[in-house]
Amino acid sequence: MNTLLPYSQYDSNTFQLQLPLNLGTKIDICDPVVTFREVLKGVNLKKYLVKSKKETRGRDGYRLEILLKIVLFANMIQVRSTRKIESLCKNDIRFMWLAEGEQPSHMTICNFINNYLVDNIENISNDIVEFIIQKEGLDISTVFIDGTKLEAFPNRYSWVWKKACITSRNRKFKQITELLKEINESAVISLDTYFATEEEYQIEELEKYLAKLNEIKEAETIEFVYGTGKRKHPLQRYYEKLKEITDKLKEYATKIEKCGEHRNSYSKTDEDATFMRMKTDYMGNTALLPAYNWQLAVSNEYILFGLTSQSASDNTCFIPLMEKYRKIFGEYPKYPVADAGYGNLETYRYCENNNIEMYMKYPLWKRETHDKKFHEDIFRSVNFNKDEEGNIICPNNRKFIKLNETAIAGNIDKRTVERYQCESCEGCPFKEKCHKGKGNRIININETLTVYHKKVIENLASQLGIELRKQRSIQAEGAFGIIKQDYNYRRITRVSLKKVNTELYLIIIGFNLAKYHNRKYRLDYLPC
Repeated sequence: MNTLLPYSQYDSNTFQLQLPLNLGTKIDICDPVVTFREVLKGVNLKKYLVKSKKETRGRDGYRLEILLKIVLFANMIQVRSTRKIESLCKNDIRFMWLAEGEQPSHMTICNFINNYLVDNIENISNDIVEFIIQKEGLDISTVFIDGTKLEAFPNRYSWVWKKACITSRNRKFKQITELLKEINESAVISLDTYFATEEEYQIEELEKYLAKLNEIKEAETIEFVYGTGKRKHPLQRYYEKLKEITDKLKEYATKIEKCGEHRNSYSKTDEDATFMRMKTDYMGNTALLPAYNWQLAVSNEYILFGLTSQSASDNTCFIPLMEKYRKIFGEYPKYPVADAGYGNLETYRYCENNNIEMYMKYPLWKRETHDKKFHEDIFRSVNFNKDEEGNIICPNNRKFIKLNETAIAGNIDKRTVERYQCESCEGCPFKEKCHKGKGNRIININETLTVYHKKVIENLASQLGIELRKQRSIQAEGAFGIIKQDYNYRRITRVSLKKVNTELYLIIIGFNLAKYHNRKYRLDYLPC
């Protein structure tokens, strides 16, 4: 005989979740996921998701197109944690709709990013930007450039300094010289054997010396002993000391090689990260931290592309940015606008050679344009006049004689300056204002750079220049403001240059998709 269940138990057993067959009908038309689907339909991204022959064997994995949708949409709504994405695929109707019922784990998502997006993320971003440009009919001839240093993931105190390695290596060279002299004067080697001493030593040469000592050991059947209470042969002590120094030199050589030509430091736990002086915090403190220099090229409120640099300085990034622009869009921008960190002789020469307008400030631009007293100071060398013969004349009508032309040490653009000396400063009534040092005044002149500075001042003072300067602070610096403040993104979470660049482009793609969604409804005046 069937017995009726109590109402509470009956109700819990019959409770069922009811969902429509198409989850898309439950999503609001103004939701960002609708815009996201529109963009992906207009961009062919399947060409970047080709499996290798190894991956086509065995059990089928998750569809790569679905994983790509999940990752890109997550960055559009400012979700970067793979564990959070995994949770959303189980609980968020938008992710369930995109994933078509699949529920990948956080490790699957992480492996997908590392295996497929690391090499293709820039091309994916370029295709999305190209779609947006064509859709909105944007003019990208004007591009605004800015950079920021973001702290890297590795330990803050894991630094390796190239200059310290070079100093220690030179100290080891002196120790080797003393050791080889001692070996040559000792009785452990024969008279016909001689170890040459030099100022610097190659590791291969030292290894030959070690091999020679080892031959002497075998020939004289000397046994190397270890442990307490055992007396070492002099040959063993020489061998071990030379071996220790050689191993140390190998370590220094490896560290110097990892730093490379353009870096002075790196982190032990992320060898691609460079230690950089970060901006002051709210307490006025500065910090030397492992970081990457992120560069953005912005136009019409969209980030066209980015650049991950290991250099702490911005002045080496302008040319790579312009070359990247040309590679993506087929031509150079007409009006690249940047702050004083990018203005140098190499940048201006590059712009002149490629018909690019100069709207990049230089370090003294603000003082030149805002301080009238400084700009018109008659005792500044750039304001000196010239006589009929082309000689530089000081305010007291005394001639300057050219001494030489020298290169500026450590300058990235290999700039040279002409050095001139006044024929005589003796008895000059302006000496206290003009020259406070002893002897005759010496000035450095770079005519080419002075001409470029005048051109930049003229460009930035024009009506177009004033408007471009306003827009740069809104667009380029505004993009970093949104990423840091609105996205709360202050520190890189991945390790190695390629993966950090992937992280940058995921943020760029998410930024552009969100911007396109907001502009779409702002321009169409929809009631969303």
